[in-house]
Amino acid sequence: MSKVRLLVGTRKGAFVMTSDGKRERWEITGPHFAGWEIYHVKGSPVDPNRLYASQSSGWFGQVIQRSDDGGATWVQAGNKFLYDGVPGTHQWYDGTPHPWEFKRVWHLEPSLSNVDEVYAGVEDAALFRSADGGGSWEEMSGLRGHGSGPHWQPGAGGMCLHTIILDPSDPARIFIAISAAGAFRTDDAGKTWKPINQGLRSEQIPDPTAEVGHCVHHIAMHPSRPGVLFMQKHWDVMRSDNAGDSWREVSGNLPTDFGFVIDVHAHEPETVFVVPIKSDSEHFPLDGKLRVYRSRSGGNEWEALTKGLPQKDCYVNVLRDAMAVDSLDECGVYFGTTGGQVYGSSDGGDSWTPIVRDLPAVLSVEVQTLDSGSQPLSSESRTLA
Repeated sequence: MSKVRLLVGTRKGAFVMTSDGKRERWEITGPHFAGWEIYHVKGSPVDPNRLYASQSSGWFGQVIQRSDDGGATWVQAGNKFLYDGVPGTHQWYDGTPHPWEFKRVWHLEPSLSNVDEVYAGVEDAALFRSADGGGSWEEMSGLRGHGSGPHWQPGAGGMCLHTIILDPSDPARIFIAISAAGAFRTDDAGKTWKPINQGLRSEQIPDPTAEVGHCVHHIAMHPSRPGVLFMQKHWDVMRSDNAGDSWREVSGNLPTDFGFVIDVHAHEPETVFVVPIKSDSEHFPLDGKLRVYRSRSGGNEWEALTKGLPQKDCYVNVLRDAMAVDSLDECGVYFGTTGGQVYGSSDGGDSWTPIVRDLPAVLSVEVQTLDSGSQPLSSESRTLA
């Protein structure tokens, strides 16, 4: 029987959760790197035992951790991030310069074909690549070298490159999203980049329809349809049917179209999940009711999924990297909250069960679907220098 492994990053460490295909009982190990902020943990699609973790601290800076045994043990892969030329500056709307800084890694995206290749999206917004399993990194400087770069602005959480999507049909194509600059695409493996924000509208910026300056919260894609993208924007849920060249709003009957996370069902490319939040000043569910919304039509028509979720006095948030889906025949959906709960659904969102309730605030949730030959995790966690 296949099994599922959840990789959960929190404010105070990482947790690894495993279950069989029924997804009824879970073994939980951790915290790995206790006390450290773990912004993102993700596994390689080439080798399920290869995991990467973004570990950061205000005292000790940014570290990349790697595991080659599914999270049983970890080794510090490296923290040598090299960038080309001068750091450069960004410009506030009033013209005040803001120097580029390297603060943290928000997102790690392992290659679809090479176990030792991995991409990192960082704050301030830049894209890095490692070809040696995270040991050393070089900036893909064509992105920050785009002519609009000096005019990118930070969102409330910082100027973070938080989304990296690799096109399974075209190795030279990568999509990224930056808060608050917008979405970009490369078709030549990172040499040049194109803003893909046509159709986005943001009333909070001087030019609501500008080429850059939009606060994109997350982008999702089904691997069978790399030309179709779904976006959760600061306000608005959006859809593109031409690889981001243009977007249209699909918020439809959502009670609020503000949120952070968006994901797509593993087997139904038109089934999309979001978690609406009340507003950009009140980051909690509307009316204190935690509801996942599902569209089976690729947007516009949405249904509330509430079975098993708290419908009273719930004031948590679900952050941009805190939802994932597995690829079992009955697709599982998972998300984590800033209140430390991780919820799972083994029936495509129809019903939900708390896998764990009292973790530190959850920053990210990723999932791996493993075949029956995978070795079970050890409960031991070691960090090697």
